[in-house]
Amino acid sequence: MRRKIYTKEQILKAAYDVVSTEGFAGFTARNIAKRMGISTQPIYLEFKNMEDLKNELLEMIFIELKDEIFPIPRTGDKVVDLGLNYIDFAKNDHNLYLALFVDEEGGGKKMHDFSFSYFSSIIENDPQYANLTNEQIETLHTGTWVVVTGLASLTSSGSINPTQDQIISLIKRTISNIVELKETTK
Repeated sequence: MRRKIYTKEQILKAAYDVVSTEGFAGFTARNIAKRMGISTQPIYLEFKNMEDLKNELLEMIFIELKDEIFPIPRTGDKVVDLGLNYIDFAKNDHNLYLALFVDEEGGGKKMHDFSFSYFSSIIENDPQYANLTNEQIETLHTGTWVVVTGLASLTSSGSINPTQDQIISLIKRTISNIVELKETTK
C-alpha cells in the first residue's frame, strides 16, 4: 500500500484555515494535522519547526494581501484605497485580521514591516506623494495606519458603522494633516 504524500501547499492551506478560524492561539501542529485528518509527522517532514511554518504562512498571506486585497482601486488615491481595502479586509475576514494585526501571537513586527514596505512601494511612484522624505513617509504610514486600524477594529466589531464617504473623509483628513504638518515644519 502506498502512503499518501502531503504537500507543503496542503499544509499551508490547512494552517491558513486554522489561523483564519482560531487565530494564532490555535496554530499548533496538532490542530493543523487534525484539520487535514493526518498525524503531525508530515508537517515536520515539510517544515523545520512551527516557526518555519508560521514564517511561510505569513509570506503566503503577505502575497495574498499585496496582490489581491490591498491594491483594489476605489478613489484614485492609493493611500485612501489601501485604507479602505484594509478596513474591508478587517470586516470581511475578521478572525484573520485579528490574528494578523491585533493578536499578540500574530505577525507583529513582520506585519508592520510588510505594511510599511507595501505602503512605501505604492506611494513611491505616485506624484501626489513624490516630494516626501523617508521620515515623512514613515510619519504618513504611522498616522494613516493608526486611523485605519482604529476604524478597522471598530467597524469589524460592529462598534461603529460609518459610511464609506465618512471613512474616506477621515483618511483624507489624516493624510492632509500629516502632509500639512510636514510643510509647516520645514
